[in-house]
Amino acid sequence: MENGIDSFVSLSHWPYAGSFGFNTDIFATNPINLSVVLVVLIYFGKGVLNDLLDNRKQRILSTIRNSEELRKGAIEQLERARAHLRKVEIEADEYRMNGYSEIERQKENLINATNERLKRLENNKNETLHFEQQKAIHQVRQRVFQQALQGALGILNSCLNSELHFRTIRANIGILRTMQEITD
Repeated sequence: MENGIDSFVSLSHWPYAGSFGFNTDIFATNPINLSVVLVVLIYFGKGVLNDLLDNRKQRILSTIRNSEELRKGAIEQLERARAHLRKVEIEADEYRMNGYSEIERQKENLINATNERLKRLENNKNETLHFEQQKAIHQVRQRVFQQALQGALGILNSCLNSELHFRTIRANIGILRTMQEITD
């Protein structure tokens, strides 16, 4: 190794320009070739490399800015969505409470209407029963009266002679005339 360093440093070991050939000493040629390539790459490639790095840096920065803007937009949308959700939940609670109270109110109205209808039906039933009772009583009275009248007429016809019959008719006509004069 020391031999390779010595040959690199000492110029006496290098062949003169008049002769051309391959230097097979690998330790002497590689560092020189590498240093030349590196110097050329650094000198000529510095601008290209700087441009590439600057472009990459700008793309990364713009991506970061876009990501930040998207994040801010997403946060704003999330906040709006949360506010809308709160509003909808409040409205849902109000609808639920109003719905329950409306259901209770309708239930009470239905119960009251049913009770009123039952009362009317009960009254109609009682009126119908009372009417039918009065009708039955009236029919019984008419039959009793007709039977009594027929019985009385039968008794009168068998007991009365024509003179008594005429007197009874005249007395009844007189009673009817006095009743008519009283009413007029």
